[in-house]
Amino acid sequence: MLSILAITFPFFALVLAGYLAARRRMLPFEAIGGLNTFVLFFALPCMLYRFGAGTPIAQLLDPVALATWLACALLVVAATIRFSMNARILWNDASFGALVAAFSNTGFMGVPLLVALLGAAAAGPAILTILIDLVFTSSLCIALSRLDGADEHGASQAAKKALQGVALNPMPWAILLGGLSSALGWKPVAPVMNTIGLLADAASPVALFTIGAVLARSQYVAVQGEHGPMPARDFVPVALVKLLAHPLLVWGVGWGVRAAGLPLDAFTLKVMVLVAALPSASNVSLLAERFGADTGRIARIILLTTAAAFLSFSAAVALLE
Repeated sequence: MLSILAITFPFFALVLAGYLAARRRMLPFEAIGGLNTFVLFFALPCMLYRFGAGTPIAQLLDPVALATWLACALLVVAATIRFSMNARILWNDASFGALVAAFSNTGFMGVPLLVALLGAAAAGPAILTILIDLVFTSSLCIALSRLDGADEHGASQAAKKALQGVALNPMPWAILLGGLSSALGWKPVAPVMNTIGLLADAASPVALFTIGAVLARSQYVAVQGEHGPMPARDFVPVALVKLLAHPLLVWGVGWGVRAAGLPLDAFTLKVMVLVAALPSASNVSLLAERFGADTGRIARIILLTTAAAFLSFSAAVALLE
């Protein structure tokens, strides 16, 4: 366990550093957008391209793994919305709560962390889950969040906007371009590849620092907009779904798939379980703010899962060993 914590500690320490820097205003809130832009549009796409290009295309397009992850995501979304909705939490808030329960922080944290723990082979299954979460899970939850509106076309319009957002997100395109490079056995000339490498190497530390800063800003914005204490039952159960129920579901469904004789590799399943055990994706707080959901609730879930995952994720790694 100590050897696992020795690997995971620096990742969570960088998140804490970013949180404290923004909380103490050493990093102005206005600067966080610039960090996020650098990570999302420059560093992270280069990292995902490099891993994608170095991963066999069959691993990136594994239909059984894709179907397993998607089925679990749909179950988590449906169950979380079902038990979350009440007089205070309607479709909008319940849908974004479901999104943070199903959408792991794979891009900013998971890929580099899993590669550090399990080796470069872990990148393929982790990248596969990013595609599902960006294209399907996010679009579905955004569409469901519009069901509170009186406009009967609200959900379909939201789904279209969500898909447009996916089309403008550089991460799926970087993954697809990396997969194409892998399939064709092609890579850019040395100077271009070296530039990609420099940006890719910057992705992990800057992304982790940015996660902490985004969490601090989200918490501040949420507190400013609140009119009273939030009951723990509105956010703690969703955090437990993310850190406990989600990985257990992926593990159970995955072993059921293997028992049925379908070709799901044991290592791929292990990576997928650990992806599910990651904390919630920090960028969901930005989506929640954009669509008018309760950012205080979403920020609490993300912050709680990120803090608790230092121990729960390390425990999941140890159990799977």
